[in-house]
Amino acid sequence: MKKIAILGAMTAAGLSAGVASAATLDDVKARGKLNCGVTTGLVGFAAPNANGEWEGFDVGVCRAVAAAVLGDPAAVEFVPTTGKTRFTALASGEIDLLARNTTWTFSRDVDLGFEFVGINYYDGQGFMVPKALGVSSAKELDGATICIQTGTTTELNLADYFRKNNISYEPVPIETNAEAQPLYLEGACDVYTTDASGLAATRAAFENPGDHVVLPEIISKEPLGPLVRHGDNQWGDIARWTLNALIAAEELGVTSANVQELAASAGENPEINRLLGTEGTLGAMLGLEADWAVKAIAAGGNYGELFEKNIGENTPIGLARGLNAQWTEGGLLYSPPFR
Repeated sequence: MKKIAILGAMTAAGLSAGVASAATLDDVKARGKLNCGVTTGLVGFAAPNANGEWEGFDVGVCRAVAAAVLGDPAAVEFVPTTGKTRFTALASGEIDLLARNTTWTFSRDVDLGFEFVGINYYDGQGFMVPKALGVSSAKELDGATICIQTGTTTELNLADYFRKNNISYEPVPIETNAEAQPLYLEGACDVYTTDASGLAATRAAFENPGDHVVLPEIISKEPLGPLVRHGDNQWGDIARWTLNALIAAEELGVTSANVQELAASAGENPEINRLLGTEGTLGAMLGLEADWAVKAIAAGGNYGELFEKNIGENTPIGLARGLNAQWTEGGLLYSPPFR
């Protein structure tokens, strides 16, 4: 009953915030910065560097939206959020956009009054264990203690998986990834479970990554993506089509290195011309300048550039594109047409 009451309150808060904030674009412009909710720290996705500057794959989405709207990828106030606080921060209007590893689900989209604007990472829940444990499958984890972040889909997935396989576990609740790392390394839990991308990022931060293995089972679908409040369709369109611009740019061969040159004059590819604003009026339809997508792409590169720089195979995270490859390369990544 308590959970239902909380969900109901958040639904009301989300809907009222959405209606009251039906001019988010105006608010962001008047403020001169985008308030973007991110994780409290997940290397490769969103974390402050040695200079205190936020960087990462999800951070790139925030900077692209800021560039599209304000012309400045640095005009972002990053607001760290946990699994528990992220939805309250968005519903209350504390943030304009939530861009952290958040799974698109029915209840979050409908009941909590949010709008997911796309998928920037196709993921699935996995398990990490110390190699010394001698476990090769999640089905061998009967009786294990498992570190799990509260307020996430991983809690429900974990319960479903163990129930289906008729095995038991003891949960060790944690609120942030930073909290999980020392507990797991100290042996307070045998296993850490979260999205497979999060496990890769966490393991990469260990002093001896090779001492830990990610088990082969992927037990869920975790489509991760940015979201906004219901009730402001224009702002939702801006966030959605900024993400699509980064995805389409990679498919079309538009990069941070050549975008300015391609935007200098209309070329032979009409899709590129429409994307970059040298043809048509797509920018005006969004209430933005004609070169909004040029600024978004120049901010940190197209989708592929952001992926390779922050989490790709040549980074400590070491993620292959897999399902996150372009549809033309056997993946699921696909932008609707710019026309």
